[in-house]
Amino acid sequence: MKSAKRGNVPPFFAMEVLKAANKREAEGKVVYHMEIGQPATSAPSKVTEAAEKALRDTSIGYTEALGIPPLRKAIADHYGRMYNIDLDPARVVVTTGSSTGFMLSFLSLFNAGDRVVLADPGYPAYRNILSSLDIEAVGIPTGPETNFQPSPALIDAVPGPLHGLLVASPSNPTGTMLSPTELSALVDYCRDRDMHFISDEIYHGLTYSGEAKSALSYTDDVVVINSFSKYFSMTGWRLGWMIVPEALVGTIERLSQSLFISAPSLSQYAAIAAFDCTDELEGYRENYTRNRAILLEELPKMGLDKLASADGAFYIYADVSHLTDDSMEFCKRMLAETGVAATPGLDFDPNRGQAYVRFSFAGSTESVKGAIEALRGWL
Repeated sequence: MKSAKRGNVPPFFAMEVLKAANKREAEGKVVYHMEIGQPATSAPSKVTEAAEKALRDTSIGYTEALGIPPLRKAIADHYGRMYNIDLDPARVVVTTGSSTGFMLSFLSLFNAGDRVVLADPGYPAYRNILSSLDIEAVGIPTGPETNFQPSPALIDAVPGPLHGLLVASPSNPTGTMLSPTELSALVDYCRDRDMHFISDEIYHGLTYSGEAKSALSYTDDVVVINSFSKYFSMTGWRLGWMIVPEALVGTIERLSQSLFISAPSLSQYAAIAAFDCTDELEGYRENYTRNRAILLEELPKMGLDKLASADGAFYIYADVSHLTDDSMEFCKRMLAETGVAATPGLDFDPNRGQAYVRFSFAGSTESVKGAIEALRGWL
C-alpha cells in the first residue's frame, strides 16, 4: 500500500534504545535506564486519590474540548502563584499531553510551506510534527557559546523568510536555560518581525540554578506549552496544557473538537489535585538534584568533561567526539557491554549529534550510582 510522505520522519532513537534495554532486561541482565526522559516516580498520592474518587463519583465521559473548567482555573491560579501572572482561565487549553499542544499550535499558527526556527540540538518531535504538517523546521546550530540556546544573532544569519520561533527553557536534551534578558530579547525579536513565538515550558519547576521565567511575563501574544508529565510526574496520564492569546482560543477549540474531542477526562479530574502536592513533588526534585550532582562530579573524572550546563530538566548532554564518531553505535555498545542505556545525540541534532550522548537522571539515585560504576571501567 502506498503511504503519504508525511509519515517519512526519522525514528525516535530513545525509544529504540528503550526497546533494546527492555529486551536485555527480559533476558535477566542488568540495565541502568538513562535513555528515557520520564520520572521513575509515580504520580503524587493526592492525584491517585483524586482519580479513585472520580471513578467512584463521576461519569467519565467526554469533556469540553478546552478542558474541564475547574482544571483550567487551577492552571490559571498556578501562574499567579508561580509567576505572579494574572491569567484568565479562558486562555487555558487542556491537551492530551504536550504533543497535542505542539500540533494544535503549529496547525493554528502556520500554513504549509511556512518556516519555523528552532535550536539544534532540540527535542526531535518538534521537527517531526512540523515536517508531517508540511511546515519547514529550520534548525540553527547552537553550542556552548550561546548555552545551546538560540539568539537574535543566530536567527539573523538564517537566509529567507521566517514565520515563527520555538524555544525550550529548560531544554531537552541539554537542560540549558535562557536568562530572563535573553528570553525577553527573543520575544521582542519576534514581535518586531511579526514572527509567532512558541515557548516550551514543560520542564519548569525542575531547575537547579535559578527559576525559569515564563514567556508570558513579557507578552500575552505568545503560545506557551506545558505538561503534567515532568515536574508533576504524570507521564502516562497523557495530560498537558497550552496558554494562548485570546484571539486564538476559538481556532484552537475548533481544531481540538475535530481532531481530539477532549483530553482524557479521568486524568483531568485527577490533575486538579496536582497543584496541592508541592511537598511530594519537591521531594522528587531533590532526588534529581542529587543525581545531577553525582553525574556532574563523576563523568568528568572518566573523560566526559564537555557537558552542557544542565541548568534544569533532568539531562546531561555529553560531548563524546573523542571516543566515537557514531553515537548510535556507541550507545549500542555501551548498553551491551555495561548495561547503561543512554540516548544517541542523533535524536536531537541530525547534523552534529553523532558526537553527543544524552544521559537522563530522572531515575533513582541507586540506578545512577550503578551506572557510574559500570561506566568507570568501560570508559
